[in-house]
Amino acid sequence: MKKVLGLIIVMYFSVFAYGQSIKQLLKQGIEANAKKDYSSAAQIYTQLILLDSSKVEYQLLVADASRLNYDNATALHWYQKIYKRDNGRVYKEVPFHIATLLKNTGKYKEAKKYFDKYYKKNRNNKDKEKQRLAAKAKQEVEACDYAQILIKNPVDVKVIHLDSMVNSRVSEYAPFEYDSTLYFSSLRDKSKTDANDIGFNKLYTAHKSPKKENKFLKAQELDSLFNKNGIHNANTSFNADFTKIFVSRCGALNASQYRCEIYMSDFKEGHWTDLKKLPAPINMAGCTNTQPCLSQINEKDALFFASDRTGGEGAMDIWYAMMNTDGSFENPVNLGKKVNTVEDEITPWFVKENNTLYFSSTWHKGLGNFDIFKSIYNKTEFSDAENIGYPINSSYNDIYYSINSKKDRAYISSNRLGSYFEDKPNCCNDIYSFPITPLTEPPKPVDTTALLINQMKVLVPLTLYFHNDEPEPKTKVIVTKKNYKKTYDDYSALKNRYITEYTEGLEDEQKELADNRILNFFEDSVDAGMQDLDKFAQLLEQVLLRGEKVKITMKGYCSPLASTDYNVNLAKRRISSLRNYFMEYKEGIFVKYVDNTNEKEGRIEFFNEDIGELPVSKVSDDVKDVKNSVYSPYAAAERKIQIIAISYLK
Repeated sequence: MKKVLGLIIVMYFSVFAYGQSIKQLLKQGIEANAKKDYSSAAQIYTQLILLDSSKVEYQLLVADASRLNYDNATALHWYQKIYKRDNGRVYKEVPFHIATLLKNTGKYKEAKKYFDKYYKKNRNNKDKEKQRLAAKAKQEVEACDYAQILIKNPVDVKVIHLDSMVNSRVSEYAPFEYDSTLYFSSLRDKSKTDANDIGFNKLYTAHKSPKKENKFLKAQELDSLFNKNGIHNANTSFNADFTKIFVSRCGALNASQYRCEIYMSDFKEGHWTDLKKLPAPINMAGCTNTQPCLSQINEKDALFFASDRTGGEGAMDIWYAMMNTDGSFENPVNLGKKVNTVEDEITPWFVKENNTLYFSSTWHKGLGNFDIFKSIYNKTEFSDAENIGYPINSSYNDIYYSINSKKDRAYISSNRLGSYFEDKPNCCNDIYSFPITPLTEPPKPVDTTALLINQMKVLVPLTLYFHNDEPEPKTKVIVTKKNYKKTYDDYSALKNRYITEYTEGLEDEQKELADNRILNFFEDSVDAGMQDLDKFAQLLEQVLLRGEKVKITMKGYCSPLASTDYNVNLAKRRISSLRNYFMEYKEGIFVKYVDNTNEKEGRIEFFNEDIGELPVSKVSDDVKDVKNSVYSPYAAAERKIQIIAISYLK
C-alpha cells in the first residue's frame, strides 16, 4: 500500500511539475515576442513542443516564431502539420504562410495553390489584416507564374559570390565599389568579447587584388570617425567628386526593429569632418530615414533614401530631395505609386547615366521576398517598376543593387543558397557581383509577344478534370456539344456530394481528414484547372492578335481498369468539350483563326495526341463501391485531359 501511495505522490508531483514547465515556457515565450526577440521565442517554443507536440496552439507558436526567425524549414514543417488537420478553417493565416515559405524556396506551383486558397476564402473578409493578406495573396498568384517565366528566360550574366576576404558567416550588405575600393557594411564586430554580446553593424572597405581579377584583399574596418560604438553604422554613398559621404546610423527599438537617421561628412583640408545628422526635412522625428544614395536628376544633385514617414504609400517608401548649392535640401518627394506600394520599397540606387532607379520591393511581382526592380525617370516622373530578372534575383532576398564608379560592374546583397551562415541557411546576406553592359549602349527593347508566349508556356501542361463518365455518359460517341466550362460547372456543383459519399462511415479526425482531401482536390485541381484555362485563353487571344501561329496539342487519359474501347471514346469526348470551349470563347473569337490560311494573320492548329493509359491504379473499379471508384479524390484525379504542349509556327 505504501509503495502504491508513493507512486501516486510521485506521479502527482511529475504532473504538477509538467504543468508548471508549460506555464513557465508560455510566459517566457510571450515576453520574448513582446520584445520581438524571435530567436529566443523560437528556442522557448521548441522546448514547449518537446513537452507536448499534440496541441495545435503550441505547433502554431513554434511555427510563427521560427518563420519570424528565418528558420523556414522548421516553420514550414509545423504549418503543414497544422494545415493537414485544420485545412485553414480556424487558423486562417496558415495557408498564406505555407505559400510564402514555398515561394521563398522556389516551389512556385505549390505556392500558387496555397495563395489562391487564401485569396478565395478571405477576399470578402471584413477584417483589415485579412483584407491586406488577401490582396497580397492575389498579387502572389500572378507572381508565381511570372517567376517561372523569369527562370525560363534568364538574364545573360554570371553572378559571382565574393569570397571570405569580404563575406563572413554574418551579414554583409550595401556594397559600392569606388575606384577599386569596395565599401560595404557588416555585422562582424571585432569589439565583441562574448558570444552572447550584441554585435553592431559597421562600415568596412576592401581593396581589389592587383593579381586576381574581381578578387579583393582582406576587408578592413573603418575608423571611429565613421563607426561609432554602441550603434549600427551602414550604407555608404558619395557625391560625384568624392567630397561628401552619407551614411545611416540606427539604434535598436527592440530585438528586431531599428530607428535610423542619415548623417553626412565633408572632405576638407585633406580629411573627413565629424559625421553630422542631417536636419529636417531629411531626418524627421518618430520615423526611419535610411539607405542614402546621392545622385543627379536633371543635372542637379538629389538625395534618394528610404523612409516610413507619413504621406507615403505604406510601410517603407522611396523618396528623393533636391540638394541646394549651400548643402541644404528641399522637401522630399515621394516617387509615387509606380514605384512605391503598400509594402516595403528599400535600398534605392539612382544611376544618372541612364536615368534609372534600382530598388528592392516585397510587393512588385518577383521570385522571392525582396526582388530588385528598376524604374526609368523621364524628366517628370518614374516609369512602372520592372523586375531585372533571374539569376540576379532569386527566390530569397535580393537587395542593395549598386553600380561601380567605372559603370561596368554591379553588386547586390542576397541570402540565397551559397551564402555563408552561422546556424541556419539563408539567415544572412552576402555580397555578390556581376558584369553589366556598358551604359553607353542603348537598352534592348522588350519583346512583349515573347513575354505573352512565355506566360502561356508556364501554364502547360494544363490539366482539366471531369466527373465520372462525363460528358455524354453511357454512350460510345466521340464528340459532344458540351463546352468544358459547362462540364466544370456541373462538376463543381457536386462537391458536397463528393464529401458526403467519401466521408461516409468515418468519424472525428478521420472524417475531417477525408473532408479536407475532397476540398483540396476541388480547389487545387478542378478549380485551378478552370482558372488556368481561362488565363490560357486570354493570352491566346493576345498572341493571335499579334499574328502568331499557335499549335495546341491535347491528350486524353483513360484508366486501364475499364474497357479500353469505351474509355478511348470517353477521352475523345472530353477533348471535344475542350475544343468547344475554345470555339465558343467570347462568342467565337477564335473560330476565324482555326487553320487560317492568311499568312498575315494569326492561326490555331489543334492536334490530338494518341489517347494515353494511366499507370496501373489501385483505385477500385467496383461499380457498387462508388465511394472509392467514383467519389474518392484518387479516382477523381484519373479522370482528366491535358493541354500537353504549345508551339509557335512560322
